Amino acid sequence: MIELKHLKTLRYLRESETLVDAATRLCLTQSALSHQLKSLEQQIGAQLFIRKSKPLRFTIAGLRLLELADCVLPEFEHAERDLTRLVSGQSGRLHLAIECHSCFNWLMPAIDIYRGLWPDVALDFSSGFSFEPLPELAQGKLDLVVTSDPLPEVGICYQALFAYQPMLAVAPEHPLASKDKIEPEDFATQTLISYPVESQRLDLFNLFLQPAGVQPRAIRQVDMTMMMMQLVASGLGVAVLPNWALHEYVQKGYVVARHLGDGLLWQNLYLAMREEEQNASHLRAFMQIAQQSCFESLTGIKAPETQSDIFPMRQ
Repeated sequence: MIELKHLKTLRYLRESETLVDAATRLCLTQSALSHQLKSLEQQIGAQLFIRKSKPLRFTIAGLRLLELADCVLPEFEHAERDLTRLVSGQSGRLHLAIECHSCFNWLMPAIDIYRGLWPDVALDFSSGFSFEPLPELAQGKLDLVVTSDPLPEVGICYQALFAYQPMLAVAPEHPLASKDKIEPEDFATQTLISYPVESQRLDLFNLFLQPAGVQPRAIRQVDMTMMMMQLVASGLGVAVLPNWALHEYVQKGYVVARHLGDGLLWQNLYLAMREEEQNASHLRAFMQIAQQSCFESLTGIKAPETQSDIFPMRQ
């Protein structure tokens, strides 16, 4: 018998590059996931996907079940949300701070969906560039913070949304564009164009430059991703952004993206919240919608690089 868990498994499998990624998102071991899929294939008498293909390729039978999943699961999830709202009440507050300007692209669709499902929740937004959002979160002035920098703060916990690769963006004619691999020393002669935040809070410094004892020649700060790409494309500096944020500009030929080091550098993006509110229905609903929006709209991301979705940070 085909169950909802089978349809959910196939949908996660489609959104993931490998069985390992799908198992992580489903909170299963790879062995348990493989057993579930083989059991389903035995029940229907057909193979669902081509083993060892990357990305995974579904058979005709697998595609038909995915078609069913796309019809059934949205209605099922909608009903679940309606029931949750009936049980817990529809009112609440969601004041969100965003430390990542490039996150607006995928947050907007998620917010539109959320607004329709939770119309009585008061929504408000702030930018994390002009103030320190985590103390505001701890004090109850904010409810969620989008961040890639999970700082220790008593009473604050984090949920990882997805993992991404920080990558170097340079103009197509820049000398570094011809390198297969970027080393920390390559930044010593470059002007780094970055968002207006402290250097120690940037992935580039924490994960790549500081361990090698390297600093850029100069730093130029701007608060808009599009302006950063304009400056990079004009040869006025280099920038490091998430791979998914660079995808559009690389596709159009404005910039060239290069891996940092051996290309194995991955970082998580998180939603930060107060521990006592991590199970609040209206917050959990937003986190679910936001994560689904990410995997539907962003290129180059994968399941979070952590074993636990939510973990507390204590001093």
